Amino acid sequence: MEIQINDLENIREAAHEFVAALGESTVIAFYGKMGAGKTTFIKAVCEELGVTDVITSPTFAIVNEYRSDTTDELIYHFDFYRIKKLDEVYDMGYEDYFYSGALCFIEWPELIEDLLPEDALRVEIAEREDGGRTVLIKD
Repeated sequence: MEIQINDLENIREAAHEFVAALGESTVIAFYGKMGAGKTTFIKAVCEELGVTDVITSPTFAIVNEYRSDTTDELIYHFDFYRIKKLDEVYDMGYEDYFYSGALCFIEWPELIEDLLPEDALRVEIAEREDGGRTVLIKD
């Protein structure tokens, strides 16, 4: 499935479409180059899910925790860009997050690919020549 984001004005519409396509998936791995818009899209998805907290990239913290104001559900947002060794991910107790049943949005999943659950939903975000973005949900 492909979702087109032509500009920031229609990102919430794209986030709505994305949330509707999630189904039962809880671990969502976002792939894309630096600057592709992973954090911006995750922010829009969290807002669509009812998060009113400030949503930022967890680049230095590795994981941010949000709570939906509408459903009271936990949402975890990971950024593994700064991970140097998988031991760091083991030490943080990644299994407690990934297998909690809470939504887990993961940036830079390629750095922890071997630790992703088999049923993780893989999403590619790519910048188009016109500056828009294509969100590709892989089967």
